[in-house]
Amino acid sequence: MAKLKDKVSNQIFKVEMVGSHFKLANTAGTIIGTNGINTGTRKKAYETGKALRQVVGKGGKISYRLVDMKEYSDLVAPLKSNAEVNNEVSGTHEEIKNFIHNDSVALKPESIVMTDLKWKYLIRSAVRAKNIMMTGPAGCGKTMAAKALTKGLNRPDYYFNLGATQDARATLIGNTHFDSKKGTFFSESAFVKAISTKNAVILLDELSRAHPDAWNILMTVLDQGQRYLRLDEAEGSPIINVAEGVTFIATANIGGEYTSTRVIDRAIMDRFTTIEMDVLNDEQEFGLLKYMYPNVGDDDLKAVAEIAHHTREVSKGGDGKLSSMVSTRASVEVAGLLYDGFNLFEAAEIGIFPFFSNDGGADSERTYVKQLVQKYVKDEKADEKLFTEPTEEDSETIVW
Repeated sequence: MAKLKDKVSNQIFKVEMVGSHFKLANTAGTIIGTNGINTGTRKKAYETGKALRQVVGKGGKISYRLVDMKEYSDLVAPLKSNAEVNNEVSGTHEEIKNFIHNDSVALKPESIVMTDLKWKYLIRSAVRAKNIMMTGPAGCGKTMAAKALTKGLNRPDYYFNLGATQDARATLIGNTHFDSKKGTFFSESAFVKAISTKNAVILLDELSRAHPDAWNILMTVLDQGQRYLRLDEAEGSPIINVAEGVTFIATANIGGEYTSTRVIDRAIMDRFTTIEMDVLNDEQEFGLLKYMYPNVGDDDLKAVAEIAHHTREVSKGGDGKLSSMVSTRASVEVAGLLYDGFNLFEAAEIGIFPFFSNDGGADSERTYVKQLVQKYVKDEKADEKLFTEPTEEDSETIVW
């Protein structure tokens, strides 16, 4: 605490997160670096929501003390509506660009097979507090990439599976409860806490499966010109503003093969920038499987990768042979079964065949995939299983 003889300076700073570093923002909203303040002090200010006031001691010695954020807010210049700061100095911008294009690449885990360009775009969107829509087929790594982002940037993170939400209002706003002692009271949702957390990354998983009520509630939250959540529809009801630096990442499966999804409202789509996840080719798939299960033989892992790749190519062909494909999630599961001692055909029987229809007997999709797997199988007993007549139990285990 400053002594009476110390002079309180007009210099006051707020601590911002830039990449994985704690930087100072002056009252013009410009990021200026660290100003010689140690990391511990900057981190403490950031985590407690305090500002740092400069104090000039005897002999001109400079020190800093934690003060209420209101002291900073009373002087700070307005921010842009999209949460980007005004008047960025050249040096600061160069630092941000260097982080996006160089330092950020090292944050991408080897288990995420994603081009550097798309990863850097993902990082840039988070740094700039953009809303990000990640699209791609089921099991391609959308959710994994989003979680890797939050871990790499060391941001507070929150997860909401909108596809599993039965009551959108309760999940996103809260519920009214009754207690015999307290009477009727309103309990805010975890989502309200999430949007109130500075620099949080909020994952809205399975947005394409969400009820339209959820989309309506999110309209003002996701709008860069509004960024608020009204707790009640009545005029004058409380409003929760989205905190500075909050990034929303949504995942969506878009396409006719996803029967439980909805066509997302165009007004919602326009609130996001889109990153389309790539479907891996056989070499990329093998590389991922080898990274995850290095002790499994190369021949078996290459077989899994080639089988998955073949189903993807055929399902895109539109000739009716296959209406589905083996996802990366499924191929990883099969590789895990191989690691645990199952042979290739056994692993496929558990991790691949149930995804394909058994309708049509010898001409079914499942028979086609069994014949495909058989090309890579060395176990002669699998031949007998291949030509066994489909059972009623097989039909009931189809997973869509």
